[in-house]
Amino acid sequence: MPGIDENLTFHPLRIALLTVSDTRTAETDTSGDLLAERVTGAGHALAGRAIVADEIEAIRAQVRDWAADPEIDIVITTGGTGFTPRDVTPEAVKPLLRRQMDGFSTVFHQVSLGTVGVATLQSRVFAGQIADTFIFCLPGSTGACRDGWDLVLGFELDSRHRPCSLADQIPRLRDVCA
Repeated sequence: MPGIDENLTFHPLRIALLTVSDTRTAETDTSGDLLAERVTGAGHALAGRAIVADEIEAIRAQVRDWAADPEIDIVITTGGTGFTPRDVTPEAVKPLLRRQMDGFSTVFHQVSLGTVGVATLQSRVFAGQIADTFIFCLPGSTGACRDGWDLVLGFELDSRHRPCSLADQIPRLRDVCA
């Protein structure tokens, strides 16, 4: 049965959070705040946090910098995955991917269907790898970020999750989590 094996050692990941928004500030970034709380509450390190405008080059530059930083294992973005003209996170990030994680979108939409119904169709969530850094691009709503962390990422990023977790694929943890 899949789940957390409490007999295993927890290995914290170093996670950077990027909010993509033309309107949010540090004071109004409820989605970023929720994710930061979930990341640190789970025992991971908050390795970076930023807010950038819905601009392809601004998003791409921040993601590129974090993906190149050996002190960052995971990047999570929130915002810019919808269908308004300013939602450009997929257009900014997907060209940087060396591998796309198709199953993330499938699983996210499955759990989201239970909380928001068919409105989940309005999200273009996705995930993948840029070099060895994993990136997960979530919608900008606080509820979607809650679903994304509580129902998907919180498990998949916990090194104790069995039968496996993405921690096994982080280069610095491959030998200790395998």
